[in-house]
Amino acid sequence: MSRTTLDTPPTAPDAHAPLSHGLKQRHLSMIALGGVIGAGLFVGSGAGIAAAGPSIVIAYAVSGLLVMLVMRMLGEMSAAYPSSGSFSAHAERAIGPWAGFTAGWSFWVLLCTAVGLEGIGAAKIVTGWLPGTPEWAWVALFMVVFCVANLAAVKNFGEFEFWFAALKVGAISLFLVLGVLAVAGVLPGTDSPGTSNLTGQGGFLPHGSEGLVVGLLASVFAYGGLETVTIAAAESQNPVQGVARAVRTAMWRIALFYIGSMAVIVTLVPWDSKEVVEKGPYVAALDHLGIPGAGQLMNVVVFVALLSAMNANIYGSSRIAYSLVDRGQGPKALGRVSAGVPRVAVLVSCVFGFVCVLLSHWRPDDVFPWLLNMIGAVILVVWIFIAVSQLLLRRRVEREAPEKLVVRMWLFPALTWVALAGMAAIFVLMARQPDTRVQLYSTGGMTLFLAAVGYAWQRARAAR
Repeated sequence: MSRTTLDTPPTAPDAHAPLSHGLKQRHLSMIALGGVIGAGLFVGSGAGIAAAGPSIVIAYAVSGLLVMLVMRMLGEMSAAYPSSGSFSAHAERAIGPWAGFTAGWSFWVLLCTAVGLEGIGAAKIVTGWLPGTPEWAWVALFMVVFCVANLAAVKNFGEFEFWFAALKVGAISLFLVLGVLAVAGVLPGTDSPGTSNLTGQGGFLPHGSEGLVVGLLASVFAYGGLETVTIAAAESQNPVQGVARAVRTAMWRIALFYIGSMAVIVTLVPWDSKEVVEKGPYVAALDHLGIPGAGQLMNVVVFVALLSAMNANIYGSSRIAYSLVDRGQGPKALGRVSAGVPRVAVLVSCVFGFVCVLLSHWRPDDVFPWLLNMIGAVILVVWIFIAVSQLLLRRRVEREAPEKLVVRMWLFPALTWVALAGMAAIFVLMARQPDTRVQLYSTGGMTLFLAAVGYAWQRARAAR
């Protein structure tokens, strides 16, 4: 099969109706700003702190640097060729249809499963407020609301994310201000902890290098979801400008929101406090400051973050599915577009997510854990496809269409190779840990299966 040219993106023989361009610049800007503040930061960081102690700051800094490089690479390709398929379309253009198939469908499974997990998390918070109400009913309600919103028009997704992101950004900014004032000892009613929490309770590395490794792995997966802005850019009024702006501000957003908040938390609260895991690190830190109602208010923010992630993942999974079908790599029914929205893809993605919720109740000891393990390392697989695609595409774009390089990867190709080496190191670290080893092997099995199917699909199309 001949390699697709840079100026002509791959399309299926049966062209589908185009998506709308209903996202405004304010939507895209806020998605880029708030998208970095994901549910993984609020919910999953407690386990990382418990494992790594104060050194979680180093873990988030190291993984944050890797994420910045990945976002820069993805931004370079997405600014040059905006597509709802994002990295999947880039992988197909750079490596071949099988690569786009593998990256796209593995990410679709990840997003759909995440929709269910985030719904479960949000429902647990609501049942804490309203004891006795069934979790599955709340998940169903959330699913219906966001499914209907995404079915109607892309601007509905944009509006939800705009306000969700505004609340998340406002809340974490206020948290950082209060935290810094408390650390400095100028917040009324509080005394500066100094470095006691950083050097006490076992020191900065209480569990040694092994604890740091566990914290590093936890921090890597907390960054999931940053890819949404490059998917959404294809439906914005000015996709190239939107992607360029989002990527160029990624560094300070990651440094401020992730690394900054981790530093504040482990300075304020003893890392081995049970509340860090039970209540969540942000709630524990605010409760520690003794601000009335602040901890419960942060629970509301975590709830909103989970709903935001649900909304974003329904949107992202439907667009990835649409793009795959539009490129001839999936059931044609998923590519049907009405009023600029791939409605069948939205419905199927929501149903898949709700099935995951039901599996957590029906088969909590076998099928559900297997599904969770299968998606455990998908984000790393996607990052590898991004890095390899960027290595191959950059030279071709410089040669054939240099004006499209609106965003450029720093120190190319050196930092791209550094990023790939970092990903390989994370795979090695995962193989050393019993819990993550299962995830690594399960994800590897799914990836190989999809690659085989994608290659067979590619050969079948080439033979026609």
